[in-house]
Amino acid sequence: MKYYEVRFTIESPENQQQDACDILSAMAGEAGFETFEETAQGITGYVQQALFDRSLLEQLITEFPLPDSRITFDVREAEDKDWNEQWEQEGFQPIIIDNRFLIHDGRHMGDTTIADYEYSIEIDARLAFGTGTHETTRMIVGTLLDFDLQGKRVLDCGTGTGILSIATLKMGADSAIGYDIDEWSVDNARHNAVINHVDDRFTSLLGDSSILNKVEGTFDIVMANINRNILLEDMPVFRQKMISGSILILSGFYQTDIPMLTTKATELFMTVIAEKEDNGWGCLVLNVNSI
Repeated sequence: MKYYEVRFTIESPENQQQDACDILSAMAGEAGFETFEETAQGITGYVQQALFDRSLLEQLITEFPLPDSRITFDVREAEDKDWNEQWEQEGFQPIIIDNRFLIHDGRHMGDTTIADYEYSIEIDARLAFGTGTHETTRMIVGTLLDFDLQGKRVLDCGTGTGILSIATLKMGADSAIGYDIDEWSVDNARHNAVINHVDDRFTSLLGDSSILNKVEGTFDIVMANINRNILLEDMPVFRQKMISGSILILSGFYQTDIPMLTTKATELFMTVIAEKEDNGWGCLVLNVNSI
């Protein structure tokens, strides 16, 4: 699979630089980008060549919500290198959520001890999104800790590394199905399920929400950590795979997007039961009502 490497230069006031990086990452996701890394000048994003929409990216930059920021970008073919070797060298530091859940890469543990936590996950992220470092991932994992997942059937929309599916299985879910449009992510999620010893209860599928037409039955818990526009488009599809009492956990959007998403939820006979915010990012927890 061929990728473009797009190097974004962000000129922004120092106190807005991190916000500008986060906002640009989310907006670029709407133009097909799958993963990002921060640089001294801004961020570098990676997108499949077949999915890259330059016109949309330029339009999104024109609509960038921070008026004091100036963004330019340069597109080149991504270097054909060993991503696994790079990941082995870089990895990430352990992430602790609510003093109960440990996410680690198995190589950069420092003084962290797995036995000190109720749950733990080892993640080899490779080129997929989702190590727990992002606010949206952390909020969803924290939300899952609020529920009794014993025996539940889970759907993970935009599974990335599989981290959210694996989290539910570690917490007692009976089974989880995840899907993603990126082959890297689908394979990486399967790999992570194996190293966490939950691969017998996890299925990773390649495709967008239309893949759910081939999935039988309904789900007790549905999670989606995707950008706002895709969520708005796909929420009716999620709803078709849920029944009264099912829970939908959404993130991947900004706190300012919450009213738009709650309006869509109301149209679909869903009620907001919790709302979270972290550094401007939002998370919604919805309950399916009887129709």
